[in-house]
Amino acid sequence: MDQTPNADQRVFPPWLGGTRAQVAGFIDFMRDVVVRKASGLSEVDAHRAVLPSPLMTVTNLLSHLRWVEAYWFGTVLEGEPDRAPRADRDPDADYRAGEGLTLGQAIADYTAQCAVSREIAARHDDDEVLPFGDGGQVTVRWVLLHMVEETARHVGHLDVIRELLDGATGV
Repeated sequence: MDQTPNADQRVFPPWLGGTRAQVAGFIDFMRDVVVRKASGLSEVDAHRAVLPSPLMTVTNLLSHLRWVEAYWFGTVLEGEPDRAPRADRDPDADYRAGEGLTLGQAIADYTAQCAVSREIAARHDDDEVLPFGDGGQVTVRWVLLHMVEETARHVGHLDVIRELLDGATGV
């Protein structure tokens, strides 16, 4: 992927290039913002819920995003079993898994899963059609675009949480 970090080592999506390079660039940009928003907090703040939902903590969001990556890339694209810690009785268990992690471990788990997701995505073509759900189908392109949306939505949560915790804004 043709991405050049700027002076502060941020990763920006390429302004030129094919669809895959640009979509993957936006996913990586959002992943980078997730880590930036999470970094530098105390352990107390990383586990503090400042929004009405007690699930909305930095470590819980990192955990959720890690398992979202594992599901869409590992399970959907590669056909691996879904390993996420959720079940019908607790569909939010992938969030709650962050409660037992240090901030450093949550960031490390997330970034490691993102690296695996990049490797998996590189093995698939955008137009590849994969089985999904109960007899449905999905393209790799749809999965990649969904990951832009999913990650960006939670970056918005992290924006608000971080500002409420310590006033930090921006990326």
